[in-house]
Amino acid sequence: MEMRLPRSVVEIIDRLESLGYEAYAVGGCVRDTLLGREPEDWDITTSAKPEAVKKAFDRTIDTGIEHGTVTVMKNHVGYEVTTYRIDGEYEDNRHPKQVSFTGNLVDDLERRDFTINAMAYNPKTGLVDAFDGISDLKRRIIRCVGDPDKRFDEDALRMLRAVRFSGQLQFTIEEKTRQAIVERAEYLQNISAERIRVEMTKLLISKDSGQLREAVDTGMTAYFLPELDRMMTFEQKNPHHIYTVGEHSIVSVEIMNDFLRQKNAEAVESLTETTDRVGHDSLQERLEIIDDQIDDGTWNDMEQVIREIVPACDKKTHQVLCLTMLLHDVAKPDCATEDEQGIRHFHGHPDSGAKLAGQILRRLTFDNDTVNRVKTLIKHHDERVQPQKRQIRRAAARIGREFMPLVTLVQYADILAQNPDKAGEKLQRVTAVYRLFMEMEQFHPALTIKELAVTGRDIMTELGVKPGPQIGELLQYLLEQVLDQPEQNDRETLLSLAKAAYSDKIE
Repeated sequence: MEMRLPRSVVEIIDRLESLGYEAYAVGGCVRDTLLGREPEDWDITTSAKPEAVKKAFDRTIDTGIEHGTVTVMKNHVGYEVTTYRIDGEYEDNRHPKQVSFTGNLVDDLERRDFTINAMAYNPKTGLVDAFDGISDLKRRIIRCVGDPDKRFDEDALRMLRAVRFSGQLQFTIEEKTRQAIVERAEYLQNISAERIRVEMTKLLISKDSGQLREAVDTGMTAYFLPELDRMMTFEQKNPHHIYTVGEHSIVSVEIMNDFLRQKNAEAVESLTETTDRVGHDSLQERLEIIDDQIDDGTWNDMEQVIREIVPACDKKTHQVLCLTMLLHDVAKPDCATEDEQGIRHFHGHPDSGAKLAGQILRRLTFDNDTVNRVKTLIKHHDERVQPQKRQIRRAAARIGREFMPLVTLVQYADILAQNPDKAGEKLQRVTAVYRLFMEMEQFHPALTIKELAVTGRDIMTELGVKPGPQIGELLQYLLEQVLDQPEQNDRETLLSLAKAAYSDKIE
């Protein structure tokens, strides 16, 4: 079996071999290449000790020298080169107490997590697959190398990685591997929030983010996201909904991911042409049910809006939007009330949800920018702005003009994960609001005090108003006038309005 390796990887392998050492591309890069995917990075394993690797190359960085890892820099790209090693006893289901170097490649591959990640490739030797990873790739299976109990005892994060890989690759977790996860889920308590955050985020934005259900079903979320467990069993008892709070949230994540995978506006496919999922009803089937309830014009208009918004969404925004969908209704169980007809209502859940989501995200060590953006989107996800310019300007002033397109995506995903019988009119409203907002944005109306044609200094200078709270109050008053009538945002008009308002106040 022949694989094409990047030139820099071949050069690193050739250099080490010229010095008498073995060297192979290894792990995820081999797996992804065999699957026809573009590897995110390339790792190399070698019989050379770290000191020998450092001597062999001009530019190296000690990135994990205690574990035998040196980063070799080639053309401003880093390649991790790690010495064949055997891990010693593990402590706290996290890290080996010690590692020892070995001259045997198979010994090194044996310590790895899953068979599909335990393959190595060298252009001269070919593929080394001691644990039948190729077979598992063909069968689309996630299976531990050797005894799954031992693999998860060594590093409990591997359990969450199994689910993450199943989401990214749309593979099924092999039965014994899954059972070992169920029996050891509590070991995740020993894993740092930072490491869990990385795996959870990768799962959340994966091709089959619906595998979040597997994280719940195996008991893992109880130890890092117990709020989701509660949501999964909380019935909404509301005619606008057909799922529990948790299932609705996961479906909305799946839908958002389908939006965001449509990066190329020239090649956008219908949302109802999504790939089948593994292990539960496909999102395709769910969307086809919704499609039957919505007229073609509404559906096509929505897809066109998505085509316009999505190209500007980078990877960080992708994460923010998926986190928003996962947590947008997190406060519903706390806010639920039930009327005399037995219908549940969730007044105040956006504000409460934004606060609770912030606590959850900080617990999971997300950065402040992510936390604040998610909180903003959750706070405003349920705003029912009508397609009237005055309402839209005021909504944009509250939310922030940069958030308006993102709120549109959030509301689309939210609606499509609700009762399809009631979706059409809601989608039409969201589309109409977005269209009017974009039409108004051509003239960039003032939405903040900073965008007014006058400043606090102008008011003090021209009207003789002394510094103090009244300056801010006057500017806020002027903004309110401009939100109602954007054409008033010129210097003379605003100074005249400010003068009249100030005169009324002091009389």
